[in-house]
Formats: sequence, structure tokens, C-alpha cells
Amino acid sequence: MTQKAIIFDFDGTIADTVDSLVGIANRLAKDFGYIPITPEELSLLKNLSSREIIKYSGISIFKIPFLVKKVKSELKNKIHELKPIPEIHEALITLKSEGNRLGIVTSNSQENVTEFLKVNDLEHLFDFVYSGITIFGKTTIINNVLKQKQIKPQEAIYVGDETRDVEAAQKANIKVVAVAWGFNSKQVLAKQNPDFLIDRPSELLEVVKNATF
Repeated sequence: MTQKAIIFDFDGTIADTVDSLVGIANRLAKDFGYIPITPEELSLLKNLSSREIIKYSGISIFKIPFLVKKVKSELKNKIHELKPIPEIHEALITLKSEGNRLGIVTSNSQENVTEFLKVNDLEHLFDFVYSGITIFGKTTIINNVLKQKQIKPQEAIYVGDETRDVEAAQKANIKVVAVAWGFNSKQVLAKQNPDFLIDRPSELLEVVKNATF
């Protein structure tokens, strides 16, 4: 049986960080020239693509890398408070026990991710963690991972909670599972035409088992 490489996004997919990230973003709004997000606006943003969110916020695209860096720095202080998405721990254990290679590609910092995995006893489940600042997607990082880890595109699947995750995986020519428990709504994820769209981590087990690679 061909070993499958399952590459995960981190924020909103493995770690329940959405509320913390919104709180940090609101505290930084004045410094970076955008309006804080109200609960009503958050519901609206969940139905927008990554590009539409940036346009809606009015933030200068040149400020985004600096904002991302600052958010990651602020999140570092909250790592010990953060919890995994419900059921994701069990799903990861099962996927690993079935012989799959698990990895993470994220725009969060490697330090934050590694610390979160240690705190929540998840570190032993992952073969690699790759980090990089991206605005619209992670295609370059995904391609680098495939090359460095000698993973064939047809043997890989990406799991993420945002439209940019779906777009990046599609550009990298690998299968993608969109998850409806993170930031973007199920409706806007469906518009991106992912290979699979799931509501709970337990559904990932059947997807990986039955997907044709």
C-alpha cells in the first residue's frame, strides 16, 4: 500500500486559534490602519475569500507581512492557553497508526507550532513542520515540502480551513480536504471546489482511506 502524506494547515485546522487571532487583530487595528472586527463582521468575513477579506479590511497590502509577524509574536504568549480542535487529536493518532506521514505547512511561526504540539502531546505525530509568511497562499511552501521530503504530488493530500488553503493545494496539483470547523464557512469553501469538504475530524479518516491517490 502506498504511504500517504497528509499535510495540515495549523490555525483553525489543528489548533483552535480563531478567537485568539481575532482578539489580537483587533488590538493591533489602530496601529495598522484598519477597523476592529465586531462579532457581526466576523460572521461576514467567514463567508469571504482571503482576497475579499483583505479588500474589505482596507489594510495596505504592504503592511500585511508586518501585521502577520506581529500577530505571531503576540500569539506566542497565548500558546499554553490554546487547545486542539475537538476530535482532532484522536483523528491524528489514527492516521499516524495507519502508516501515513503527517506534516504541517503554516503561516504561523515554527516556534509557536512546535510549542503548541509539545504542550498538547501532539509532537510525536508529525514528521515535519514548515513555516512561511504568505498573503494569498502556500503553494511555494507546499512545493518545497514535496521536493525536500521526496513526496510525489499524487501521494499527498492537504487539509485546511481557508479558501487560500484550497487554492494553494490546487495550484500545487495535490488533493485537498477543506474543513468546515475553522475560519471560513462551509459555503464559501464549497465554492472553491475542494476534492473533499468535511464537518468533523473523524470524517478525515474515511477520506484518506478511500481517496484514490
